[in-house]
Amino acid sequence: MKAPDLWSWLGANRSNSRSYCEDEQQRQGHKDKLSWNDQLRSRPLSIAFVTETFPPEVNGVAMTVGRLVGGLRERGHRVSIIRPRQGTADAGGEHELALPGFPLPGYPGLRFGLPAWRQLTRQWRQQRPDLVHVVTEGPLGWSAVSVARQMGIPVTSGFHTNFDRYSVHYGLGWMRPAVAAYLRTLHRRTLATMVPTAALAADLAGEGLTGVRVVGRGVDTLLYDPARRSASLRNEWGVEGDGPACLYVGRVAAEKNLALVKKTFAAIQVWHPKAKMVWVGDGPSAKQLAADHPDHHFAGMRLGEDLAAHYASADIFLFPSLTETYGNVVAEAMASGLPVIAFRSAAAAELIAQHSNGMVASPGDERAYVDAALWMLDEAERLGEMAEAARKTMLPRSWAGVVETFENVAREAMATQP
Repeated sequence: MKAPDLWSWLGANRSNSRSYCEDEQQRQGHKDKLSWNDQLRSRPLSIAFVTETFPPEVNGVAMTVGRLVGGLRERGHRVSIIRPRQGTADAGGEHELALPGFPLPGYPGLRFGLPAWRQLTRQWRQQRPDLVHVVTEGPLGWSAVSVARQMGIPVTSGFHTNFDRYSVHYGLGWMRPAVAAYLRTLHRRTLATMVPTAALAADLAGEGLTGVRVVGRGVDTLLYDPARRSASLRNEWGVEGDGPACLYVGRVAAEKNLALVKKTFAAIQVWHPKAKMVWVGDGPSAKQLAADHPDHHFAGMRLGEDLAAHYASADIFLFPSLTETYGNVVAEAMASGLPVIAFRSAAAAELIAQHSNGMVASPGDERAYVDAALWMLDEAERLGEMAEAARKTMLPRSWAGVVETFENVAREAMATQP
């Protein structure tokens, strides 16, 4: 072999050897990544929830977070809670970091979280979580997203409340575009945004938000059960005979469209003079509402089995809110065998089958809403059939399935962390 040919041969082999080594490194890196992803799919996670509301506070977001946290812990995960203090004596429970907050105007029982860059950095340096999940988008949530990103911790978020829509009901409609932009900016900074319905996911995706995932919501069908119907409770309400008891459950506040509840009940009374309106909940509008309608029954805040009995003891559920991302009360009412009249949005759009287990009207069509309530009460047999169908609709919707979906989305998001 001539010398030039020898050198060419040696060069080619060195090149092939280098190429082989590089291929082996790539294959090993791929194996390592697969091994890490396999571990990620199986090992227990350490998850930090950052939220401005948590049980024992009473609202849909607090209830949902409580269910998720409890369910994740049952599945073996380590979950910590970072939240504002719920009072001056609140030092936080086990696995909780309680931080300073500010009272939310109109809601003395709720606190507004303040930015907490230093506290969060110190906390997560001491006990670094695998994932940070931001529930609410206030200053506390914004600072949590920033700190997690700076520390390289995967961060996801939940979209629970249409705060931009709320502004219209408090004389701050001019702020709506700015509030909406703030919310979208926060969620764009997270790996995934978890939402309760496919319709909301489509809306957010249409606004340019990526990484939106549907997690859903569950309902406790053992707690919310038609068997809890109580004749004595109906007597306490002042219901005469079979006179229909019309129920509203939720925050008693302007953004819930309570004027339509009053309008609908007034129409019902024309055809059903023995009808009774029952309100469960509290809020900024409660005192004025009670003063304006002394003939209505105001039960105040109710919890647990007491709340479940109120659902089961009514005959129809009036819920005309247009600001919901979900509306847990719709699911709770239906699980209790209580047909719902709502606008076709949020939970109602996914759960209610028209003329079967409830009634929906096109959003904002008040006349159709009132007509739906009158139609539902027109025949007692029809009402009973709808009540039974509502219960059957909710039986498969467990919180266990929602918690499992949350975990899957969380693991997928962690796997995409740069």
